[in-house]
Amino acid sequence: MTTVSTPAAEGGAARHAGKFLTFFLAGEEYGLEILKVQEIIGILPITRVPRAPRHIRGVVNLRGKVIPIVDLRVVFGMTEDAAEETCIIVVQVRGVQLGIVVDRVSEVSMVTAAEIDEPPSFGAGVRTDFILGIGKSQSRVRMLLDIERALSANELAELQSAVG
Repeated sequence: MTTVSTPAAEGGAARHAGKFLTFFLAGEEYGLEILKVQEIIGILPITRVPRAPRHIRGVVNLRGKVIPIVDLRVVFGMTEDAAEETCIIVVQVRGVQLGIVVDRVSEVSMVTAAEIDEPPSFGAGVRTDFILGIGKSQSRVRMLLDIERALSANELAELQSAVG
C-alpha cells in the first residue's frame, strides 16, 4: 500500500491513506487495504465444520487448498438473515489464508488522508480497534477495516484448528 505521509497526516487514521477494496455487507460499505487482498472469487460450495464457532461458515476447496470462510456479519454482531452473498474476498491474516463472504465488491478506491476521520469513540464497552478510520468521499461513508484486528487471537486460533 502506498501511504501518504505528510506532517499533517502522520498521526491517527490519516496515515492509512491509500488504495482500498470496497465491498458491501448487510447494506453497509466497508474497505480493506488492497495489499491485504489476495483475490476475489465467486461463491463456492461451503462445507460446514462440525462444532465450529458461529463466525466460521465452513471451508472451501480453493484450487486444492482448503481455506476457512468467515462470516463478518457474525463477527460484527449483524443479523445473518440479510445474506445475499455473491463473492468471497481471500485475504491473509497473520499467516492464515481465509475467505470473507461479502454481498458484493464495489471498487478499488484511492482514499486520501483528508478523506479519513478517526473512528468515533463509543465508550469502553464498544471495541473499535479494528477500524482504521472512517472514509468519507462523494457523500459516501465507508468503514475502513484493519482485517488483522477484525478477528481476535482466539478467533484466528479457531480458524487454524478448523482447517487442521
